Order: sequence, then C-alpha cells, then structure tokens
Amino acid sequence: QVQPVESGGGLVQAGGSLRLSCVGPGRLFSIRAMAWYRQNPGKQRELVARITSGGSTNYADSVKGRFTISRDNAKNTVYLQMNSLKPEDTAVYYCNVDWAGGSLWGRGTQVTVSS
Repeated sequence: QVQPVESGGGLVQAGGSLRLSCVGPGRLFSIRAMAWYRQNPGKQRELVARITSGGSTNYADSVKGRFTISRDNAKNTVYLQMNSLKPEDTAVYYCNVDWAGGSLWGRGTQVTVSS
C-alpha cells in the first residue's frame, strides 16, 4: 500500500508558523479519520490532532489554541496549521490515516523551532 506523504516541515523561530500537509493514498475507501502525531528520539509518539471524516476534531492539550487541523476529503488531504510555535514543538511529525483496512503512516517531516 502507498504511504501518506507529508510536506511543509522546516526550521522556524519561536512564535512563528508552519503549515503541514499530508496527502493520503488514493483508492482508499472508508477513511475514518486522519491525524498528526509527533515524536522525539527516545520518546513515545504522541497524538497532536485528529479529524474524523465527519469533521470532528480533537487536540493535545499542549497545542490547543495554537494548532488547527483541517481536511479536504475530495483530495484525501489533511493540513495542520501551527501558529505561535514553541521550541517544545520540535519533533518529527507523522501523518496517520485510519481506514477500514487498518492504519497507514507517513515517513514524517521534521519541524524544528529555535528559541
């Protein structure tokens, strides 16, 4: 199966913004939700934000009010708008697609926030 493909990571100063994009594989049916996770070396992967096919969203407490997840169902694409970035947001960000056949992960995109 083809992986989701993330883009939009990079280096930004604290207080800045980035927008991540993830294109889900084509020909998937019954996508239940798409989500963003992040991980740092030696730490567990943590959920950042999730959006269901119906548009319901949930966020990690640490990003509420700063990050916004959105989705274009027609394009199988999910976005993560990240504002007021902090050094502790530095991580590899992974896209996840939850569909009827299971769960798919992208390879990740690095986000680095300098102080």
